[in-house]
Amino acid sequence: MKALRFLKQTGAALCLIFLLGSYPAHSQPDTVRVLFVGNSFTYFNNLPQMVSAMAASQGLAIFTRQSTVGGSSLEQHWKGEKGANTMAILESAEWDYVVLNNHSLSAIDSPDSFMEYGRKFAERIREKGAKPVFMMTWAYKSNPLMQDKITEMYKRLAAETGSDYVPCGPLFASARQWRPDLELFSDDKHPSPNGTYLLALAFYKHLSGKTVMGIPERLATKDLFGEKLYLVFMNKDDAKFLQQLTEEFDFRD
Repeated sequence: MKALRFLKQTGAALCLIFLLGSYPAHSQPDTVRVLFVGNSFTYFNNLPQMVSAMAASQGLAIFTRQSTVGGSSLEQHWKGEKGANTMAILESAEWDYVVLNNHSLSAIDSPDSFMEYGRKFAERIREKGAKPVFMMTWAYKSNPLMQDKITEMYKRLAAETGSDYVPCGPLFASARQWRPDLELFSDDKHPSPNGTYLLALAFYKHLSGKTVMGIPERLATKDLFGEKLYLVFMNKDDAKFLQQLTEEFDFRD
C-alpha cells in the first residue's frame, strides 16, 4: 500500500492513515474516493473500512473517510451541530461519491427536513464534482412496518435529486424473511457484524459495479503499526448467503 504523500515521518500521520481508511488519499488514478456522512448506522462495526477491505480483497482500491456523529441528521451535519465538521471535510478533498446516511427516523418524523437537506447535500456534492448516494436505512427490529415509509421517502428524494440510493433497508428485510435465524441487529436498531457485512456488500456492489460473490468472510485492515486488524469474522455459510442475496437483489426496484 502506497504511503500518503503528505503524511510522512510522524506518529500523528500514521494515526490518520488508520482513521481515514484503508487506502491513501493520493494513490493510483483508479482509486475510488468515498466520503460517508452519517451517524451510528455508519460507524457501527466500521462500515467504511469494511467496504475498503472488501475492495482490497478483490484487488481494487476504494479509499473511505467518514464524518459521523451519533444520533445525527443531515440537517445537523449541514448546520455543523453536535460537533459535526462535515462541510469542511466535504470541501477539503476531491470525492467520487458521498454517501448520505440520515437519522433513522427522519423520513418518518421530519419529512420536510429530510427532503430539504437531502436536496441541499445533493446539490453541494454535485458542485464538488462528486455523486451523491443515499443510504436507504432499515426498519427497527421491533417495528418492520417502518420500512414502507422509509423506502417511499428515499425513492422520492432520489428521483427529485437525480441521485442513486443503496437499498439497505429492503436488503435487511429480505435477509430477515429468508433467514430469520441470522441476527442482523446488535440491539433494536443498530447493525450487528452480520448486518454491517451485508451493508458493506451492498456498498461495494454499488461503488465497484463488481460481483460480490467470493468476498472473504474474514476482513481486515491494518493498525497504526502495520499489524493486521480484523473487522469481521463471518460464518462461511452466512457470508455466502448474504453475498447471494446482495448479488441477486434489484437495487432499483
